[in-house]
Amino acid sequence: MRVLLLGSGAKDHAVAWWFSKSCYLSELYVAQGNLATGRFAINLSDVNPSDPQSVYEACRKHKIDYVFIGTEAPLFTGVVKFLNERGIKTFGAPEGSIKLEGDRAFSRAFATRHNIQIPRSSLFADMEGLEKYLERHKGEYFIIKSNSISPSRIMLSSNDTEALLNYARLLFKKGPVLLEAFVKGTPASCSILVDRNGYALLPVTSDYTNKASDDTTPTGGMGAICPVPIIEEIKDKIIERIINPTLYGMQVEDLAYKGILTLSLMITPEREPYLVDYHVRFNDPAAQAMIPIIKTDLIEILNAMENDRVGSLKIETTDECTVAVVLASPGYPMYPVTGMEVEGLTNAFLEPIDEGPIVFCGAIQNIDGVPTTTGGRNLTVVGKGRNIAEANKQAYDTIKRKSFPNLWFRKDIGNAYFIS
Repeated sequence: MRVLLLGSGAKDHAVAWWFSKSCYLSELYVAQGNLATGRFAINLSDVNPSDPQSVYEACRKHKIDYVFIGTEAPLFTGVVKFLNERGIKTFGAPEGSIKLEGDRAFSRAFATRHNIQIPRSSLFADMEGLEKYLERHKGEYFIIKSNSISPSRIMLSSNDTEALLNYARLLFKKGPVLLEAFVKGTPASCSILVDRNGYALLPVTSDYTNKASDDTTPTGGMGAICPVPIIEEIKDKIIERIINPTLYGMQVEDLAYKGILTLSLMITPEREPYLVDYHVRFNDPAAQAMIPIIKTDLIEILNAMENDRVGSLKIETTDECTVAVVLASPGYPMYPVTGMEVEGLTNAFLEPIDEGPIVFCGAIQNIDGVPTTTGGRNLTVVGKGRNIAEANKQAYDTIKRKSFPNLWFRKDIGNAYFIS
């Protein structure tokens, strides 16, 4: 199979690496790719992944059999429909289904219609209404986020009214704002591969979305662990209360598609799962944490999906645990420094080692022979081990050995699972 992957982030590097191990792969192209994807794939830097015509021309030129959409932007510009109408197979949600992610008010109404447990939420169109509401609920803990898709799931959790209002002013420039009751617990990303007849559950991750454990400023994902220890004991509850009604709702509301659906969950101390968000794509850094422990051939999965039999496919995994640590540019997530040289980055560092760490490259390009930042999240170092403690040690030992002076990262990814 000749495959074109659309994306350039660390999760796209992870998917490309997964593709590269397939015995059914004849050629892999990535648009636009990054510094690392060019090591085992052909980067198409001149292709705009969000432009349907540009992608289609690349498919014709390189005789592409299958287009895998790993990043969100092409989903919102109609690439899936454009290619399908021209006979090219795709992995990704069509325009009619992306509102599950792209319109949070719709997704909350969808969940309510299908009796799926979600946090209490309110949608606001302007500052006046939000100010009045927060005034009546002073001291309560809320999460505030854009109603529409937001890069890296950037959001703010706080009980500081002024902090919530200040962040809301930025969000209102884009459109309505969603205010959501804070649910205390363990975050989990549950990704399922879906077709029109069923689904296959991938390893569940837990994401770290703040700069530090005691930090509430807006941040995207800074790390993840996989698998999540508490998931096995409540897996049936997640399937019965969230996954099954979601898939039923997608069928009856004509939202079903062939691709990935990621459910962002919060698991309370009482082991109750709440749906927090839908994502019609892989999440970053959840993908980097889960993909290294999946043994099943990705193209075998895609072939099963094409025949609407992914539900009968067993996803095989190793018995390892992973800890993924994100290294980010100064100023991330709101104002990341770009055009900065990434010191200490060598080809050897990006080469996977048997039984060793895996490094996925994000917003870094080779500019005039120099590794240079082009966005906020630049590297994801993934440690592996028999347990989370071993994986944690491998990841952080790797970062310490290389010492990236210009990048920052959280120091506690996975600690809660082995430090009492």
